[in-house]
Amino acid sequence: MLFRLLDQFQIDPIGALITLAAFAVALIVGITVHEFSHAWSATQLGDYTARGQGRLTLNPLAHLDPLGTLLIFVAGFGWGRPTPVTPSNIRIGERSGMAVVALAGPISNMIVATLAALPFRLGTVSSSGGIDSLFLQSLVLWNIVLAVFNLLPVAPLDGFKVVLGILPHTLASVFARTERIGMLILMVIVLVDVFTPIGILSRVLIPAISVIRELLLGA
Repeated sequence: MLFRLLDQFQIDPIGALITLAAFAVALIVGITVHEFSHAWSATQLGDYTARGQGRLTLNPLAHLDPLGTLLIFVAGFGWGRPTPVTPSNIRIGERSGMAVVALAGPISNMIVATLAALPFRLGTVSSSGGIDSLFLQSLVLWNIVLAVFNLLPVAPLDGFKVVLGILPHTLASVFARTERIGMLILMVIVLVDVFTPIGILSRVLIPAISVIRELLLGA
């Protein structure tokens, strides 16, 4: 992201600043809503850990991780502050409860993307319009990216907990063993995508993101 913007700065510095601002707003909104939704859903299910630590808020400062945010700008890959959850406090059971809490994050990002796409669907904003169009399209795109990427079934992403919650107990026990090497698996996936033509991200996630974006924007 950063390197593309540096090239754009040389050609159109004002346009690059606006693009960076749109990206930053989309990122901040996406991460904030995502983590707030984890906190909110956990609270509804009886676990008040996140609420007690001040995470039941839409204040971005409560949810942004400085290093994770910086890496998203530099490398296009990063994270927010994980929302603390105590599984044993969840009323509907630990595995199923954690699956619900995990799924709340991606669902919230899809809701944001859908709402941001409504002005285009209603014809009040043109996809080839000005700054308002750029900001809304950024909200649509990056919230879809957050939703889809987080559904990868690899720890510590949300998809891992979702799959863990829906698998039969025996299979879940086997799958749970991958959690301790989840970050390694995730880094391998990213590096393979960057340095080889056989990456999961470019061949699976990016097409999925493009299809969802087209469905929401109608273009």
